Amino acid sequence: MSSSCVGVLLAGGAARRFGGHPKGLARLGGVRIADLALAALRGATTSQLVVANDPRAAAWFPGLRIVADEVRDVGPLAGLATALTAAAGASVLVVAWDMPYVTAELLAELRRRGERGASAVVPVHGAARQPEPLCAWYGPEALAPCLALLERGERRAAAMLETLPGAEVLGEGALARFGSPTRLFTSVDTRDALAALGGTVDPSAG
Repeated sequence: MSSSCVGVLLAGGAARRFGGHPKGLARLGGVRIADLALAALRGATTSQLVVANDPRAAAWFPGLRIVADEVRDVGPLAGLATALTAAAGASVLVVAWDMPYVTAELLAELRRRGERGASAVVPVHGAARQPEPLCAWYGPEALAPCLALLERGERRAAAMLETLPGAEVLGEGALARFGSPTRLFTSVDTRDALAALGGTVDPSAG
């Protein structure tokens, strides 16, 4: 892997199902979920930044570049557009900040496949072929189609896989060597989900 690739932590969402507490600041084994995701990104990318609209984000992630969405409250597709714009012509590997079990090895494979000529590489798993557009690689050419989707009123990040020319999937067979897809793509987006994993919320962290 020789080209530049920016690792992007997507620290968005209103966390309504999390009692308003920032999801990525919850802890598993004493470590913030966001830091687990960042560690995976650092293992597979040349630089990292955080897409976040919360004004406290700079304090949460000292030393990292923080970029806010130009248009807010229009869903995760806007976060992808922000990530691609901030990367300034580089490819991006994105991970949502509530995904603690994504691995650097998986991200490196997404990047490796993308750099062979895809416009995006998105994991897909399960009987329903569930896409994971918030744990995926996107080439710089994905920006214009992403902006076009937003202009049409689209909000779903999965729309990128559905419409982007040259997008590829990483299927369940290929995913298996990195672990169980169910675990890899665990999203800790409710207090119950956090409790089930033995995690905790630090009231002072928000």
